[in-house]
Amino acid sequence: MIDDLSFEGPQPPTDEDLAVVEGQLGRLPRGVVSVAHRCPCGCPTVVQTEPRLPDGTPFPTTFYATCPRLTGAISTLETTGLMAEMTERLGQDPELAAAYTAAHEHYLAARRALGVVEEIDHVSAGGMPTRVKCLHVLVAHSLAAGPGVNPLGDEALEALDPWWHAGCCTDAIAARSEA
Repeated sequence: MIDDLSFEGPQPPTDEDLAVVEGQLGRLPRGVVSVAHRCPCGCPTVVQTEPRLPDGTPFPTTFYATCPRLTGAISTLETTGLMAEMTERLGQDPELAAAYTAAHEHYLAARRALGVVEEIDHVSAGGMPTRVKCLHVLVAHSLAAGPGVNPLGDEALEALDPWWHAGCCTDAIAARSEA
């Protein structure tokens, strides 16, 4: 499924992007610096956020999945026990563990490029580099960075059904608000 997606790199968010993200999240987006990935429909699926939110809170989740169809699919995948199986494999496969550690370093470098926040400087997200705690973070990282950067994010992404086939999430959000 990764082959069905485009990876264009981060783009500055437009006012329309921020309005879409607000609808996706059901709240004002905070600290967004870029749209890190777009769904095939063109809407944001992942945003890149500042490492410190406007209210001063440290925020380690640099790549944040926003599309409700995507996050719902990831939540369903999390219920299958995949995270525990991935964590177990990390302890048994030195090559996978090394690649996951490299993903952790990539994540930290992407955040540091936005600014260093001492409280979270060596903490990435999603359990990296030693365990799998949140597939949402790993998939968001894979979508933002492109294939080959986060092996477990790529694996989780491959396990998802194409969430965009049900239509654009903004159509579902608009239908909900009209009801």
